[in-house]
Amino acid sequence: MSIFIGGAWPYANGSLHLGYIASLLPGDILARYYRLKGEQVLYVSGSDCNGTPISIRAKQEGVSPQEIADHFHNEFKSCFKKLGFTYDCYTRTDTQFHHQVVQNIFLQLLDKGYICKKTVEQAYCQTCDQFLPDRYVEGICPHCGKEARGDQCDHCSTILDPLDLLEKKCKLCGDNPIPKDTEHFYFRLGTFQKELEKYVTHASVNHLWRKNAVQMTERFLKEGLHDRAVSRDLPIGVSVPVAGYEAKKIYVWIEAVSGYYSASKKWAEEQNRDDSAFWSGETVAYYVHGKDNIPFHSVIWPSILLGIDVKPLPTHIVSNEYLTLEKHKLSTSKNWAVWVPDILERYHPDSIRYFLTINAPENRDTDFTWREFIYSHNSELLGAYGNLVNRTFKFIEKYFDGVLPVGSIDEDIRKKTEELYNSAGTYIEKTHFKHALEEIFQYIRSANKYFDNQKPWVQIHEDPSNCQNTVATCVFIIGNLSQLLQPFLPFSSHEVKKRLQLGKGTWSPVDIPLVRIEKFEPLFQRIDINQIDLELETLKNQSYN
Repeated sequence: MSIFIGGAWPYANGSLHLGYIASLLPGDILARYYRLKGEQVLYVSGSDCNGTPISIRAKQEGVSPQEIADHFHNEFKSCFKKLGFTYDCYTRTDTQFHHQVVQNIFLQLLDKGYICKKTVEQAYCQTCDQFLPDRYVEGICPHCGKEARGDQCDHCSTILDPLDLLEKKCKLCGDNPIPKDTEHFYFRLGTFQKELEKYVTHASVNHLWRKNAVQMTERFLKEGLHDRAVSRDLPIGVSVPVAGYEAKKIYVWIEAVSGYYSASKKWAEEQNRDDSAFWSGETVAYYVHGKDNIPFHSVIWPSILLGIDVKPLPTHIVSNEYLTLEKHKLSTSKNWAVWVPDILERYHPDSIRYFLTINAPENRDTDFTWREFIYSHNSELLGAYGNLVNRTFKFIEKYFDGVLPVGSIDEDIRKKTEELYNSAGTYIEKTHFKHALEEIFQYIRSANKYFDNQKPWVQIHEDPSNCQNTVATCVFIIGNLSQLLQPFLPFSSHEVKKRLQLGKGTWSPVDIPLVRIEKFEPLFQRIDINQIDLELETLKNQSYN
């Protein structure tokens, strides 16, 4: 089976915050899991380096858009690597390769009659003497009455046209833009209305998408799909490949989602591989992102794929709700955020991955608090998982000279382990990552109870044979945990695998070879709870409130 996983592309105009990582982490969990199962996996993403937000920041800082894009693209790659993300291809949208793929998609849609030209009104700033990119227009959303940008309302997720906004203002100078005629290309989205209705019904009936994706997409379809602009008068981006229109750029909403396809082609070129297996009807395709990106993955990207006759359409829409911070909405403008480069300097990457999975906003908004983050590390990672590993390995060092004892594995535990692979795997495939991790940690807690009830420190003197069985069973549990937890906690799993000489592992029960455990350092260190107050103080001091 071929598995395609597409992670949303962050704008290269600022550092990543934890909310973004919370929405992207499921992609890496899926990729690691399916690789353990032996499936053919292609996991791609990249930095969006053509977006208007980059131009805005470049103007504010007096540097070129290229400098901004380069800086944050490199920072993103570093953060993803430190967090253990295993992209097969992480690229960027300002490469010539991406431009060519997007232009080819544009021409295919144009040739098939899905793109047409129209003379339309667009927001024009007389003070700045230019047509305004959508994100350069700000105002009030006509649907929910909240502040919004000209491309989309972050509050109600409605896709907007800048001229729809109430109380419109130019982001650059603050003056009111006027409507002015210009010629642009439009995508005939309505052509795909009936096909998309069947597609969404199938996804809903079979529980393939998150509820928020189904509900939002059904709302768009009920309102009816309309032609949507696919070109804009922008300073940077992918040029329209039509004679006389080269100065216009292909609009980001069609260009960025096409990055999944261009990244796949880029991977094939770099690895000298054929990516056709990932673009066939047999492929299972996961698209991982936040709920603000739902319509781009559930309506627009499927329409593009239908238009160029490429399969599969997204099989699973993995659209997280929002992560809040200390009971308040994350805000980059107010600097109310936990920035990924900062948290990586002070905390174990598995601690971050654990907390963002066990508290994932899968079906509703969830809150990140420093108190819960530090307590979950100390009680679950250190107190449960780390404790089981450390107490078992220390016991082996003390009483068996570091050599794993020969013993019989408890049959009930062997059976529970087999069942856990099946149940956790099913949860992961159905994108219920929190449930999968909860089940694994319930297994860890029961393993600690088993250790306590067996009392190997007593058995070693009174019943050495059963002591060997107890220790062998605990090592069996730990070895299998290193595989079960590998999608979630790759760094600590690697340390255990290395000690037990288990290699890359597989998604099925494994017996542990008789190896010597050299001096083993604890998997996790306790975090001083005084750190909670220090982090809260830092957060408040950095905020612009």
